Amino acid sequence: MLERIITALVLVAIVLCCMFATTSPYPMLALMTIAAGVAGYEWYKLIPKTADRLINTPLAYGYGILTAALSALALYFNDIVILLWSASILSWCLSIYWVKSYPDYDAWYNPSLKVIGVVLVAAAITAIFSLWSSSPWWLMYLFLLVWGADSGAYFVGRKLGKNKLAPSVSPNKSLEGLYGGVITAMLIVVVVEVVYLDLSLSQHILFLGLSVVTVFSSVLGDLFESMIKRRAGIKDSGRILPGHGGVLDRIDSLLAAAPIFAAGMYVFKLIGVDL
Repeated sequence: MLERIITALVLVAIVLCCMFATTSPYPMLALMTIAAGVAGYEWYKLIPKTADRLINTPLAYGYGILTAALSALALYFNDIVILLWSASILSWCLSIYWVKSYPDYDAWYNPSLKVIGVVLVAAAITAIFSLWSSSPWWLMYLFLLVWGADSGAYFVGRKLGKNKLAPSVSPNKSLEGLYGGVITAMLIVVVVEVVYLDLSLSQHILFLGLSVVTVFSSVLGDLFESMIKRRAGIKDSGRILPGHGGVLDRIDSLLAAAPIFAAGMYVFKLIGVDL
């Protein structure tokens, strides 16, 4: 437990420093590129691979480097991020069926995951950076929303959980935990709106709707990564974070939530809704 707490504190300190210590984009760019590379490496470990084990590790490193490079290019050529977010959201919509049908249907576990992995990681990385560029506080709001929902689901599910949410994918998750997570997230929304935002009724409805969709997408991201790990026969995506597993284990919820929230904020600006 102590190791887990120390790791969490170090991670939080690094992320907050990159978010708030400077207005220069380079620390955040570096952090996002490194995160993309490690996430890509871990993703490759989870997907179907060649039978030759000797070349799997070099290929995993190569896949991680490729994921980091493509994410960095997407950050540089900002015009393509909308395409990335759209492709990511489409993938997450498909994953709803995959999660619901597992283990009866697992045809999704095929080499196409190599492409999907790059898209999901790059979309999340660019979405996080885009929110930070708009305002570090919007990124902080996304973090609070996702972490609040996750914490609420954990504690409520632990105390009251009886009905399983997706027993074949993640046996420890319950419907009661999901409700607890959503309620916790909605409390965060209310506090943010009352203290920091001055919204009209229509703006409130739009903002609340986007926040709810973001929370449910974070749950989907968690379930999807759990499903891939279960299909691959792997407990943790990696061991780089002592007490926490891998980078993917920490950002699985954000993989889905970040591009959906960022895309929603982008659409709001297009239709003239200024938050």
